[in-house]
Amino acid sequence: MLPCAPLIELYRCPMLWLRVVVIVLLIALNSLVHVPPLVLLALVKAIVPSDRLRRYFNPVLTGLAESWIAVNTAMIDAFTTTRFQIELPPGLKRDGHYLVMANHQSWVDIVVLQKAFNRKIPLLRFFLKRSLFWVPVLGLAWWALDFPFMGRYSRQQIARNPELGRKDMETTRKACARFADIPVSVMNFVEGTRMTAAKHASQQSPYQHLLKPKSGGVAFVLDAMGSGLESIVDVTVVYPGGRPSMIDLIGNRVPEVRVVVTQRPIPSELVGGDYQGDREFRVRFQRWMNTIWEEKDRQISQITG
Repeated sequence: MLPCAPLIELYRCPMLWLRVVVIVLLIALNSLVHVPPLVLLALVKAIVPSDRLRRYFNPVLTGLAESWIAVNTAMIDAFTTTRFQIELPPGLKRDGHYLVMANHQSWVDIVVLQKAFNRKIPLLRFFLKRSLFWVPVLGLAWWALDFPFMGRYSRQQIARNPELGRKDMETTRKACARFADIPVSVMNFVEGTRMTAAKHASQQSPYQHLLKPKSGGVAFVLDAMGSGLESIVDVTVVYPGGRPSMIDLIGNRVPEVRVVVTQRPIPSELVGGDYQGDREFRVRFQRWMNTIWEEKDRQISQITG
């Protein structure tokens, strides 16, 4: 996080407070334009009895979401001087099928990823906790946009009740079956949580800039959808001035954001294995993931100096 707690900074700096209020109001106005028609279409989609007919709603719903993202991004560009340096590989397609993996440092990451990929690859879809389905308005919108909901059970919970792990795997399979019919970018923050100094110390992470990767989510997607994915889109997000908050971003306190994207082939030997039940496969999968994370850590060191 940048120097000074964001809320204290808002109190001390009236101009910063004014800038934040203006941008938040504009984002709210943008949401009022885009969200009601999205929710209305979502309600109609929910009562349509045929899956085949529901698919006709997908392009319109996705278009509304992409338009909402584009306007928000334009406002960030207009009201801040943040330099976004985004390195994209050639060959990414709007109608592709990708697994997107990224490190996770801040809530700002989501805004950065949307700016980097909006209308360049399919809409990013995150695996969400099942409880988020009940968030007013947004839960219905996420469902209509085919965001998959799952239990997100801990390893300890699954150890006590293996059936929970099987339920999450079945949820993943059903979500990925829907994705076979539409262009998709399945998003996974592999660390499972945002990077902080306290979490880094608690984990005794071997990486300088990253938490340990959690491979299970990636393994689930590759198991359920491996042959239907074209490649892995590996994203490294770096804030050379320090990890920012959302208030830092909209308050014009983030001087630079670097995004480096690498397109990776999917190793055939890692598709279709039993991550939960096959220890040898799990070790091999984790070794592959650790290699990627070591490369990412070196990449961040080179950028930050």
